[in-house]
Amino acid sequence: MTRRVLVTGASGFVGRAVVAHFLAQGWAVRASSRSPVLDWPVGVEASHIGDTLDPQCWRAGVAGVDSVVHCAARVHVLREKAADPLGDFRQANVQATQALAHAALDAGVRRFVFVSSVGVNGAQTGELPFRADDPPAPQSPYAQSKLEAERALHALTQGQALQAVVVRPPLVYGPGAPGNFARMLAALRRGLPLPLGAIDNRRSLVAIDNLTSLLHACATHPQAVGNTFMVSDGEDLSTTQLLHRLGQALGRPARLIPVPATLLRAAAAMLGRSDLARQLTGSLQVDISATRQLLGWSPPQSLDAALRQAVGAVR
Repeated sequence: MTRRVLVTGASGFVGRAVVAHFLAQGWAVRASSRSPVLDWPVGVEASHIGDTLDPQCWRAGVAGVDSVVHCAARVHVLREKAADPLGDFRQANVQATQALAHAALDAGVRRFVFVSSVGVNGAQTGELPFRADDPPAPQSPYAQSKLEAERALHALTQGQALQAVVVRPPLVYGPGAPGNFARMLAALRRGLPLPLGAIDNRRSLVAIDNLTSLLHACATHPQAVGNTFMVSDGEDLSTTQLLHRLGQALGRPARLIPVPATLLRAAAAMLGRSDLARQLTGSLQVDISATRQLLGWSPPQSLDAALRQAVGAVR
């Protein structure tokens, strides 16, 4: 019998990729989004959601579904204008997750896969990479709301038929990726000199195809139930190395100026961009050994293959 999955946030970068992956695996896919989408692939059932905080509004979406992959979220805001950012994040990421989980539980859904964030662990690593069982240390309203959503989901499903699984991705990249990855690609394409030629950090990334592969494993593998998983490509890079590898994939060598990281951080602080400097110069690594061991999973796509795929869309 064909299995059915509800993908929330299906019109977003991650959500669209999840829809495509599950469709390719032979699942019946219901794609939920706040705004109507007209270009879904054949075989995808669109499900428009209005009030995400009302469990009743999720009833049609979860009806007859085996699994939910919950990608919908309020994500990082570059220039936050909300009077109460944490309140807005809690409403979108905690209360909406609770409403969806209540509806899924009532509908008899078996598996609920929640796409969280590595930010739950913290914003930067030292000598050791983050593990799923490390004490949480969120450093932003977004990450705090993801932690609270994880806890609410586990509390709701404890002892219930609905099985919760949490995945904490680092930076996700691929064709059409937004954010810092898109900005780095744009700078490399234009041949701009970048002051990032002397960054000795280590950062974990995850290609969109590797993330969707793990989300599928989390929706199907019996050992996934109740667990939290870290995910990455399995190869960590410095910012300098990443830019060189991206340049190679583009066929346009990166023009990097070796400016010391301390100077970059000082300049960024004066410009009010300390967070950006931390992301570019600090380390953030994740340990996926438990993910490999529990699920028998390994990233199916190499980092270089994923970078070539990502830049192919912007040539």
